[in-house]
Order: sequence, then C-alpha cells, then structure tokens
Amino acid sequence: MDFIKKNGAGLLLCLCIAIPAWLLGQAVPVVGGPVFSILIGMVLTLFWKDKTKVQPGIGFTSKKVLQYAVILLGFGLNLSEIAKVGAQSLPIIVSTIGTSLIVSFVLCKAMKVPSNISTLVGVGSSICGGSAIAATAPVIDANEEEVAQAISVIFLFNIVAALTFPALGAAIGFSTTSGEAFGIFAGTAVNDTSSVTAAASTWDSIYHLGTQTLDKAVTVKLTRTLAIIPITLVLAVRRARKAESENGGKISLRQVFPFFILFFIGASLITTAATAASVITTVAVAAGGPAEVFLPMKDLSKFFIVMAMGAIGLQTDVVKLIKSGAKPILMGLSCWIGITLVSLGLQHVMNIW
Repeated sequence: MDFIKKNGAGLLLCLCIAIPAWLLGQAVPVVGGPVFSILIGMVLTLFWKDKTKVQPGIGFTSKKVLQYAVILLGFGLNLSEIAKVGAQSLPIIVSTIGTSLIVSFVLCKAMKVPSNISTLVGVGSSICGGSAIAATAPVIDANEEEVAQAISVIFLFNIVAALTFPALGAAIGFSTTSGEAFGIFAGTAVNDTSSVTAAASTWDSIYHLGTQTLDKAVTVKLTRTLAIIPITLVLAVRRARKAESENGGKISLRQVFPFFILFFIGASLITTAATAASVITTVAVAAGGPAEVFLPMKDLSKFFIVMAMGAIGLQTDVVKLIKSGAKPILMGLSCWIGITLVSLGLQHVMNIW
C-alpha cells in the first residue's frame, strides 16, 4: 500500500505516456515506441516544472522497470536456435561490437565526451540499441539525461540505416535472389530491432523474397543481443575497481553487480529448455508451439522499455540535450560507419557476397 501511495501517480503518468507511444511505434516502426515515448516525456517536461508528487514513481520506472524489461527480454532468446543459425554471423558480430567499443573509447578520450555517454553510445551502436542501453545504464549508474542523449543518437542513425541500407545493398551487389547477405548486413550493422526489421522487410518486399531476409536479420540481431551479458559484467567489474581507486577503500563487486542480468540469463534458459523439450500444454498447442508461450513476455519487455523511456524523457532537460548533442552525434556517426565497413568487409572476405 505504501508503495502505491508513494509511486502510483508517477507509474500511472508513465503508463499514460507509454500507451500512445506504443501505438505510434506500431504505426511507424522505423521510429519505434521508445523514441516516441522519450519525446513525449521531454515535451511534457518543458511545460511541467514541478513534478514533486510524481517524481518517486518516475524514478522507479526509469530504474527498476527498465531492469524488469531486460529480464523479460530473455524470454525472446532461444539459445540453441541462435547458436545453430547465428554461428555463421558470429565473427562479424564480434568484430563489429569490438569496432564500436574501440571507436567510442578512442573518441571519448580525444573529444572529452563524458564516460557514461560514450559507453552508452558504444554499446547501443554495437549490440542492440535501446535494449543494450537499458541493460547498461543501471550498471554504470548513468543518469536520465545521459540515457536520453544516447537514445537520441542511436535513433538518428537507426532512421538513416533503415532508409538507406536497401539502396546501398543493391548498389554494392548483394544477391537479390537470396536474403542471406542483406539479412546478415542488417542484423550486424543496424542498431535497434525496429530498424533491423524495417530494413530487412524492405529488401524482402522489393525482391519478393517472402521473409528470407527478415528471418536471417532477426536471428543475427538476437545473437548480438547475447553480448549484453559479458559487456554488463565487464562494466560492473570496471565500475567496482574505479570506485575503489577513487574512494581509496574496498568496494565489493556485489554492491555493483547487475543481478538482473542473472534473471535475464535464466529467462533465456527457460525459453531454450521449454522449446527443446517441446513442452505440450493447452496454451502452447493453441498458440502453435512452445516458443509462442513466451510471446506476451517479449511484448511486455518492449512495453516496459517504452514506459521507462517516457520516465527518462520526463527527467530530461531538452534544451541542455540539444546544446550538448554535437559530440555524441559525431561519436555515434563514427561508430556507425566503422560497424558498417567492418560488416561489409568481413562478409566480402567470407564470400557471403
């Protein structure tokens, strides 16, 4: 009861932002619900300065609900299927992730971009856009404005990629009778799931390939998502060591360990085990298979991310965001170009195109 009294108003506000943002995201998938949600929150904040009554609920949504979203994201990952289909793209995935992280690290030092923003842009560019930022933000203790800045950068290059990559694929000679090459390209070089889907679906539509490209791109994208696990754990260790050196005392890893990632792994294992065992229940049979049982949880994960982005928008100074946006955008552009070139180069070396 105390929880509802303290957080209820803020949670309700974030829910009221998330519902229209979700619907807008369904109508315009190339933009996506999280971006609409964060924009609505930012606009509201321009006119609503005193949010004292709703602030506790907004804070809970931007922190805890974001972690719940990452946990539920695990129900979308069938590890055995990803291992089987995603193996071909693994060298490209590892290389593009490494490229993005190295570029963001170098530019962080060279351009003096704040460390948290640099980390979020690097991870968001290399892994899976908003989902990776959602997982990483609590681990590095990023504030709302830093998350908003990173999301904005990722969104910009998502749009550019979704609109230009089909034309680029045709120009450089990707096969138009198979969705393999473009599917791997979209899955490794486009940041967020919504834009991966948009680009791959466009290629399928133009060349009448059914869902060949989309199936390949989504599997590669889900394989990339697994990189959330090692990266968040490494960042947790790094944060603990940094805290020790700054404070001069011993900091337990347990204090900064992202325990929600363990639940994320657990959810992935449950999905994998249920699918492998072909669990037969009334619900599963009606839905068409074990994997379908977890579909509502995947959708709930996406909705929680939309909700959390609304909360982050409500705590973001949009004027300050615009003024400080040039360096993160340049960093995002550099990461995006690096990922694109590495993805294309390795596909060529591996004779995929």
